[in-house]
Amino acid sequence: MTRHHKPQNLSDRVALTFTKFLRLLADTFFKKKYGHRAVVLETVAAVPGMVAGMLLHLKSLRKMQDDRGWIKILLDEAENERMHLMTFIQIAKPTFIERMIIIMAQFIFILMYSIIYLLSQRTAHRIVGYFEEEAVISYTEYLKEIEEGKIENIKAPDIAINYWNLPLNSRLKDVVEVIRDDEAGHRDVNHSFANILNVKENSRVVKEQEVKEKEKI
Repeated sequence: MTRHHKPQNLSDRVALTFTKFLRLLADTFFKKKYGHRAVVLETVAAVPGMVAGMLLHLKSLRKMQDDRGWIKILLDEAENERMHLMTFIQIAKPTFIERMIIIMAQFIFILMYSIIYLLSQRTAHRIVGYFEEEAVISYTEYLKEIEEGKIENIKAPDIAINYWNLPLNSRLKDVVEVIRDDEAGHRDVNHSFANILNVKENSRVVKEQEVKEKEKI
């Protein structure tokens, strides 16, 4: 379940450093308040798929090129992350302060991620890949707390039962497990997108070098 992409270039290292910084902020502010942590972080997690999907949609229209199915995948990811948020709102009941943090975090992250995506798509997707790695770790820790009885294994919210088609007697543990599986899937998809873009970038650099060599001759 836990899988880590080792940084292979500057783009990867920037993405990992950015992710670790945000992880530090989350750990400092929320500590082991996993439900409240999930409410705020899932708000941020729902941004990249929507931003990337919109920008790729506009690029596809502008260049009149096929998107290779990326747009739907990214928009589906955004919707899935939104449902994570809707679920944890029922579980954690965010406070007024947390709701204010959500508004600020969403506004800041939309601007930040849009700029990153316009500058470097591969870095943007790698960031999401690393985000999701951290999400899997956090939900694994959340599950451990539930299994050890430190967090009450309450009844699953109806919204989660309906969305994931869970049994009617499902508990919080079941919800956290399916959400962790979702995050693992988003991790793999975004790392794959970054890998594809990395290969394209490397090919472009090689071609430019070949052209320069020919011009010297």
